[in-house]
Amino acid sequence: MQITDFLGLLHPAIAIIFVFPLIGTVVNFAWQTRQRRLQILAGSKSKIPPVVGGEHKQLGERLTGAVVGLTLIGLSYPIGKNIINNQLWNKTPFQVVFILLILAATIASLVFLYRAKQRVWRAIFATLTGAGLVILGCQDGVFRRTNEWYWSHYYIGITAALLMIFSLAIVQDIYQDKSNRWRIVHTILNCIALLLFIGQGMTGTRDLLEIPLSWQEPYIYQCDFANKTCPTPNSQQPK
Repeated sequence: MQITDFLGLLHPAIAIIFVFPLIGTVVNFAWQTRQRRLQILAGSKSKIPPVVGGEHKQLGERLTGAVVGLTLIGLSYPIGKNIINNQLWNKTPFQVVFILLILAATIASLVFLYRAKQRVWRAIFATLTGAGLVILGCQDGVFRRTNEWYWSHYYIGITAALLMIFSLAIVQDIYQDKSNRWRIVHTILNCIALLLFIGQGMTGTRDLLEIPLSWQEPYIYQCDFANKTCPTPNSQQPK
């Protein structure tokens, strides 16, 4: 396996080893937190420890960082591969610098989002982080499967990442809002995000089956994917 193939496996490997187990843990704490709240509202004493709420918040914040980081890794690989294969630093150096600046700005915006306290700054840094992901996703080299956007690993992943960023931005409002409006919004959006993560597991597995190894690319990319046919190699004539 060449180094380029190994780098291509970083994104799915990190997702399987770290991100998806973290999703399961966060969902488990979310369920326990809700059950404890409902039991207290019903007037009964809950056996669920009160620390589940804090654990859910802390791990949820880590999950947002993990999802955004994983998305950046998934985008950086095809973008970097396109830059190297086409030697864009010689042809369009401004584009390369622009991509690097957007990548750095996205990471910085996420860091500032974690530290922001006022609502306006949280909104600004959340918007900048999300915009950075979208801009990077629009670069050449990223396979988006736009003709099947509803079943695209890219579009589902970007949507899930944006939902996680939004959840991080409103986490302080959830605790300050006595009407539970933001809590309901948080619950609904993260249920949608959970379904999207399930879709990511399915579409990611499918895409891994479709991505050839680097030494296979010259032949595989000669295929007609619309008609699902590949050129037949000339059979060697017997001597």
